Order: sequence, then structure tokens, then C-alpha cells
Amino acid sequence: MKLIVVAACLCICYAHSLPPDKNTQGLHIIKTRSIDLNNAHALTLETRLGKAVEPTAYNIALEPYLDDALFNGRVSINITWLEEADEISLHCAHDLEITSNEVYLQKGDQMEEIRVNEINMDMKKPILTMRLERVVPKASVGYLAFTFKGKLQTISMDGFFTSTYKTDQDEERIVAGTQFRPNNARRVFPCFDEPGYKTPFELSIVRPKDMLAISNMPVARTENITDEPGAVRDFFEKTPPMSTFALGVVIAHLTQLGNTTHYRDDNGNNIELRVWGRPEYLTALEGMNEKLSRVFSEVANFWQAPLPLKKLDVVALPNYQGFKPVDNWGLIVFKESDLTNRRTFLLEQEITYLWLGGLTSPAWWSDAYVNKGLVGYIAAEMAIKARLNNNIFINDKDIARQWPITVLYSIYYEFSKRYPHSRITGLKQETASTKIELLFRVFNYTLGSDTFRKGMRMFIREKIFKTFTGDDIWNALNKAAHDDEKIPKGVDIKTIAMSWIEQDRLPLVTVNRNYEKNTAVVTQKVFLRERPHDVPNADKMTWWLPIVLIREDNLDFSKTTPVMWMKDKEAQITNTPSKDHFIIVNPEEIAPFPVNYEKDNWNLLLQYLRSDKRTNIPALTRAKLLHDAWNLAYAGDLSFATALNMTLFLKNEKDHLVWEPVFTMIDHIGRHICSCIKDKFRIYVRTFLSPLYEELKGETEVENTGGKNLQSHMKYFLCHAGYKPCIEEARDAYHVWMEQPNPDEGNPLPNGYICPVFKWGTKKEWEFGLQRVIHFPSSRTPSERTYLLKTLAGCPIEEYKINRILNVTILEGNGNFTETDLFLIFSMLTGGEPGYTTLFHFLDNHWDFLKEKFASKTNLWDNLILAATGEFKTQSGLDLVSRLYVTHQGEFGSAEHIIEKSMRNIREEVKWSTENIPVIEKWLDHYIATNDVKDDMFVNN
Repeated sequence: MKLIVVAACLCICYAHSLPPDKNTQGLHIIKTRSIDLNNAHALTLETRLGKAVEPTAYNIALEPYLDDALFNGRVSINITWLEEADEISLHCAHDLEITSNEVYLQKGDQMEEIRVNEINMDMKKPILTMRLERVVPKASVGYLAFTFKGKLQTISMDGFFTSTYKTDQDEERIVAGTQFRPNNARRVFPCFDEPGYKTPFELSIVRPKDMLAISNMPVARTENITDEPGAVRDFFEKTPPMSTFALGVVIAHLTQLGNTTHYRDDNGNNIELRVWGRPEYLTALEGMNEKLSRVFSEVANFWQAPLPLKKLDVVALPNYQGFKPVDNWGLIVFKESDLTNRRTFLLEQEITYLWLGGLTSPAWWSDAYVNKGLVGYIAAEMAIKARLNNNIFINDKDIARQWPITVLYSIYYEFSKRYPHSRITGLKQETASTKIELLFRVFNYTLGSDTFRKGMRMFIREKIFKTFTGDDIWNALNKAAHDDEKIPKGVDIKTIAMSWIEQDRLPLVTVNRNYEKNTAVVTQKVFLRERPHDVPNADKMTWWLPIVLIREDNLDFSKTTPVMWMKDKEAQITNTPSKDHFIIVNPEEIAPFPVNYEKDNWNLLLQYLRSDKRTNIPALTRAKLLHDAWNLAYAGDLSFATALNMTLFLKNEKDHLVWEPVFTMIDHIGRHICSCIKDKFRIYVRTFLSPLYEELKGETEVENTGGKNLQSHMKYFLCHAGYKPCIEEARDAYHVWMEQPNPDEGNPLPNGYICPVFKWGTKKEWEFGLQRVIHFPSSRTPSERTYLLKTLAGCPIEEYKINRILNVTILEGNGNFTETDLFLIFSMLTGGEPGYTTLFHFLDNHWDFLKEKFASKTNLWDNLILAATGEFKTQSGLDLVSRLYVTHQGEFGSAEHIIEKSMRNIREEVKWSTENIPVIEKWLDHYIATNDVKDDMFVNN
């Protein structure tokens, strides 16, 4: 028989192998030495295996050689033929060496071997195809058997990996583990590596006697190995049916933290919970057993569907560098630092995956985004509940109020861009999951938590040991909603969900009240901040919107049932309150959309917020009103006078959540306005922030992280506005660095002090920073140099400092600066008018030199043209860029379209500036005239 070998992984020989349901003797260890010694979008495009056969069970034996970073193994896979076929395809990584393969067909009580005529390995895809000598009938059963060799991963932590760490006694130790998610099982053994194949697994693995092996199931028995006195083989109990990515193992010197927690409940859960770490690290894990038990109880109660697992091991693995935890079924592996902080969100997320990922799994990678979104939402809700019920986590209790702000604001900005995600696929998928996460929050609010949980429990019970699609979740929610009469007839949950998922945009809702008729007209359109607003098909986009309405004359924020589900461009609300009472639409950010009102309703809201009754409106809704107002003004949908008026109620506001949008507003508007009113805006910021900052500064104990962040943010923005105490404090710390005998050895001051020194300090101080970048030693962390370079370029407002760094890096060609550094410098100079204006004049004055220098570096040239011309906001800026374009027309090369686009965008910004700068300036003039402006504590430039 001739075998065609097309890859290194297919060196064929025959060896005996038994089917997975029979006990097997461990393979003998090859004595080469003593055994003592983290993408879903791409996966959606992956070629799926043929459906001729399906696996029904695995039996896997692994023999890792930890010191040599190698492993041997054997796998037997029970299969059933779903159709008659003479070939079998399964996954096998190209760097996995197959040393033998066999196919057996059951004939009565006997197993008959079927000859393999040909084996092919797809050179582009990790798929191995075996062509058999004859056609096997449909419904036949049998098994595949392979032996194989592979390499343990030592750089990445995917597949079967190993790494080392040092004990407190400076002894080097090895750890090994697996990360098969999303499709790395094929890198360790031939398999049907798709989420839809759920089968039981039996695993055995060789380990040194002084190390511990942990897998999905408890150890059934341990056997000594002939001629290997220092090694044993652990045989683990058979798993429930699960996908290949859920299989896992860890081998390390681990010790259990405290005692096992035996968790039982009325839903059928009967599971042992254990926490493991290296012996010297257990002290840092104190309290973890209680945290694990509490979190598991919360998540189990949410699902009310029992896990068919006997135990759950949570491992703090030394020197685990994976991007995220390894969430095997029954074995979750964390980096040590993830288990030592007081936060529990990550733990809640990984335990949620035991149900939504282990018990049931997405049918294909295209459903992974819905899965991730649901896990993220449930974990957040569990985290909130845990913190509200347990003051053990008081330092992290603010998640109950900060979420969903932490995810909402980022997608507001992203989806309001002219080109969301900058067409970056990874970011697009991440924001898609985030939007779905918020969508589940919408349904929890609008349907009510009882109905939401009912739908989720219906879904999970239907899909135990199966896979699911997004439709399965929406359909279960829809049935629960209609059963409980939580949505009108004719309204469908999937239709609502798809209107949000299928559009890379968010809506803006405008409410115009008719005070004489006590009605309001509600309209929707695409929310766009970034100009120009010429997005294709924007006029055709609509969403199904839950219109939840709060009225001042019946102020009850617990009522979250929508007054309507709005699907058209326009709808009408009747029976609104009188002209003396405000309304709020979409309170608590129930759905991810901003809301605009006519001027009178905004004024009613401001009047109420400036009164002692302000706190009757929850902090999240107060934050929303402020955030909506300035975003709408920035987008051109609301007068800046109204938006800035909304900040006036903050005079008596101390809740950090409400202040959160303010700092973004200061940053965004500060970057956008022209230099003609910069000083006035800076005075506003100083006068606005300093009273509360001085008050907070006197509070030595702040009970939550949010309060600390509020202090930190206020100090940062006051410092940048020229607040003398902060600047003096920063310069004093900076001078300690300057006076050190070896300043290149390290930076002794907090990073937050560096930018104020570079902005407000002397030329000598800035030059010292430049020399530290030039002479930065290779022994230090590169990120420290990057931060220093970013602040050197991005913080100064004096032209001479900016020109100095451009001269050194470009004209003088200092060899200590790379092309990557130049990209970073250009990017940082776009952050403010002094930066991009100076860069423009630098380009204009040195055109011929720069054109020649970057002649063969089109990426740098394009980036320079974009940074130097793309940020102007005024007519004078447009005149500068237009003159440059005319003067050098035909010389821009690859950047021709860039400067043309810059001019188009600047024209839009000029329109914005023409309309808004006078309004902003008039408001600032009035604010300064009517407030006690104390400038003696501030530096003026």
C-alpha cells in the first residue's frame, strides 16, 4: 500500500489502539531524560469539516516532557457514519507529527480494521483527510486511532504550553497547561475541533510525582509507570459531553487553599469548589474560597440549571501570561494577579461561561458575539448584586453605578464617527459584542428582571449538551415576554434585536413637546458627532426603540416599562405633564441612545437639577442628561449655551459618576475650540473645578474608588489649566529627578507630573526630558520611554519646544529616534492647536527637505501630511492648508487625496466654528463676569 505523505506531521506506521470506552494501559515513557527533571471573526470564515462522520467519544493519553518542551500522545475517537463515505476529514495542526493512524469498523462484537489508501494534509488548512479502501455504510460505528508527537508552546500560551517561575527560595520551577479555546485542540491531538461536536472525553496524563495534575474531572486512579519511578499517570473520570475547546489540564506544584467547599442547591447542583496556587502565594489568595462560593451561588441561582460537574477547580497559575483566563469546563486558570484583587467581575464572567459556553455552546463562531455579549451582561449584573449585598467588596462597589457608563460612552463615540472602527475588524467585533451586551440590559429593564430570567432559563434548559444560535436566545426571550404580556402583540424580540445588531450606528431621539396639547412628537435619526454628516443611507436607518418616560409630576424611576416600542421615524406621546414639569426619556441609559429636547424642557431640567431636589433624579440619569447635552451640542444638534448651562448644577454635585462626562467634555471642547477663546475656556475650567477640588482635597479618607478618581481627574485638569499648587508640586518632584547623579537609571516621579512640567515648565526642564529619551537605556522598560516621548511632543504649548523635537528627530536625524517614534510624535501633535499649527509651519518651511527625506517612506509622508493639515477648525486654518495645496499642487504624491480630504473636513469644521464659537464665547464672557474668578492660583501663558 502506497501512502502519500504531504506534510511533516504524517510519518505513518501502524500500532495497536483500543476504542475510548475500554480501559487502556498507559503508554511507556520514552526515556530521553528523566521526567523528574489568545479571533472570532476570522474563525467564521474557517472551512467546516465534512459531515460524513461525527465523533461520539474521545480517549486521550498525553506524555509531556516538560524540560524538553515536547509531548507524545495517543487518541482514540469513537465515530458514527452519518452518511456512506470512503473518506474522513478531521483537524490536525501542521506542526503535529502523526506517527501512526488506524481506522476500525465494528462488525458484530468484533472490530475490523479498514485499510487507509491515502492520507492528505491540506497545505493551507489544518485539515487531515483519510481516504479508505472502501465505502462505509451510513449508521456504521467504529473508531479512529492516532499516535502523535508535538512541541509544547514556550512563547505563546495557546495549545499545550509550558513556562517557568522562581520560588521565594529562587528555585526555578516548571508549569504546564492547555488553552484550547477557541480552536487550539487540533494543535495537541487530531480531533473534530468545532464547537458543535459535543462528546465525552477520557483523559490520562503523565506527571512528575511531586507535581499535581488537574483536569476537567476528578482523578479516577493513578498508576505508577514501569522504569519511571519519578513519574505517574493520572486517569481522570469521563467528562460529560462537551466541545473540544472545553478540555483542559494543568500540571504544576500547587497547593489547595484551605478546605473544599461542597456546594449543593435545590436546582440539582452538587459540586466541590476548590482554589489552588503555589504554596508561597496562598496568603495573597485569602478570602478566595468565600468569594468563589458566593459568586458560584449567584450565577447558579440565575440559571437554575444544574451543572453536570463533580468539581470546579480555580487555579492561580504562576507566570501565566495569557490574555484572558482559561475557562475549561470544571477548571478555570487565572493569572495570579487576577485572583488577588478585590474585584470579582472576571470571576463572575468565567463562572458564567460554565453554563453559557460549557453546558451549551455557540453553534459556530458567528454566534460567539451574542455569547460574549450575554456573558458580559450577566457577569456585570452578578458583580453588581454581589457588591450591593456584601460590603466585603466596598472598594469596588461603584461598579453598580459606573456600569454601563464604562461601556456606553466608548460606543457612543465610536458609532457616531463617519467611519466607525476606522474599519478595523477586531475593534468592530469588540464593539458589536459590547452593543449586544447593552441590548440584553435593554431587555432586562423593559421586560423586567423576572421575565428576563425566565427567558434565559427556558433557553438554557432547552440547550443542555447542545449548541445554540442567537435566534435561540431571542426566541426564548420572546416567548417569555409574550407569556408574561411584557411586550405588545406583534412586537418581536428578535426583530428588535436585529435592528440594533445589523446597523453600525446608534440613533438620536428628539422629543418636541406641545405644552398646550400635553403631547410630544418623538423622532429618530442617526446620531453623528463627526462631520461631515453625509453617511450613506442615514435617512433610511431606523431602530426599534423602547420609549421609557419619566415625568416630574410622578417621579418614579422604578417604572421602566416603555410607553411604546417605536419603530418608525416619528411617533407621538399623549398625556404628557403640564408646562411646569419636565419629562425625561430613556432614563438610566436604558437603551444606548442620546435624547434631545426643545429648549423649554432643557430649562425645566436645569432648574430642577440646580435645586435641593436634584438627588431625586438618580446619579446615572443626571450623568446622562449632562453627557447628552454636550454631545448633542458638539454634534450640532443643540446650542452650546444650553449644553454649558447644564454644567451649572455641578456647583453642588459631589457624585463622581455625574462628573464623569465633564472631564471628557473639557478635553473634547478644549481640543476643538480656536486659540481665540482658549484663555476664556481655561478660566471657566479653573473657576468651575477648583472649589470642589479644594473641598475634596481636605477629605483624607475617600471610601470608594470613584471618589478617588474624581479627585485625580480634577487635579489632572486643573494642573493642565495652570493650577499653581499642582504645577509646583510636579516641578519639585521633577527637580529631584534632574538632580540625581544617574537620571537615566529611572524616573522617580509619578507619570502624572511629567506633562504639567513639559507644558508649564522651563526650557531647561523640557530639554532634560528630551535628553532622557535620547539616552534612554535598553535595560529599562520601553513603555517608559514611549510615555516620556508622548508627553514631550503632546504637552508643550510653546512653539520653540515643539520645533526643537521636530528639528532633533527629523532635520538632524538623531539616530536614537525610530520611524515608529515619528509616527507617535505626529499623532501627539494633533492633540492641540499649538502642536498641529507648529507642525504645519514646519512642513511648509522645510518642504523640499521633507519631500526628499520621506520619498521612499510613503507611510510616514502620508502620516505627516494628515497630522499637519487635518486638524484645523477655522477659516484661517483652511486658508493655510489651501495655500499649501496650491503652492505644491502635484507634489503630494501618495498624500494627494489626504490633503484634499483635509480641506473638505476643515470646511465642515469652519461651519461648526462659525456657528458655535460666538455662542461659546458669549457664554464664557457671561460666566466669567458673574462668577468670582480668582486667578492668583493659576499660571497664565
